[in-house]
Amino acid sequence: MSHDHVHDDDGHSHLDEMDLRVRALETVLTEKGYIDPAALARLIDTYQTQIGPRNGARVVARAWADPAYADWLQRDASAAIAALGYSGRQGEHMVAVFNTPERHNLVVCTLCSCYPWPVLGLPPTWYKSAPYRARAVKDPRGVLADFGITLPDTTTVRVWDSTAEVRYLVIPQRPAGSAGLDEAALADLVTRDSMIGTGLPKSPAA
Repeated sequence: MSHDHVHDDDGHSHLDEMDLRVRALETVLTEKGYIDPAALARLIDTYQTQIGPRNGARVVARAWADPAYADWLQRDASAAIAALGYSGRQGEHMVAVFNTPERHNLVVCTLCSCYPWPVLGLPPTWYKSAPYRARAVKDPRGVLADFGITLPDTTTVRVWDSTAEVRYLVIPQRPAGSAGLDEAALADLVTRDSMIGTGLPKSPAA
């Protein structure tokens, strides 16, 4: 795991106080032989890219394939998600918001970094950053453009602010050309960012 710090021209670190403390503690534990940085990096990567997002992808795929489940997800996301075995801390009070041609949903936590861990795993670093938290509310289309998404002018952007009481899961639009795919193949099209609103599902052709 890298310990490189990013600095301004005047030499000040961009890391906040908590990040600096975590880095310092990790360094001490590594030097004493208590942790293996490579193993820790693999563990974090597993939660970031495999366990969590794969859970959410299965929820989305089921909603795409099963209209009855999609209706349940809209009415009671916590129960519908728990029925697939995904529940626990940080995922007790879930709300699913569905993208449509007329509306694109974007999730942010303006106060801290509330995030649905059981379905999305660990939050990405940018989700916790002050620039994202501020700009997602003030300039959501600009944020989407930074992620490579340009929406039609006829599509409104709805920003949802996660809290300790409610966490949101974006259900992206099912991509064209996916009509013949089973749930497993559909889940492979779902990305973590598409379930936050900063991305789109992959194309079946891709």
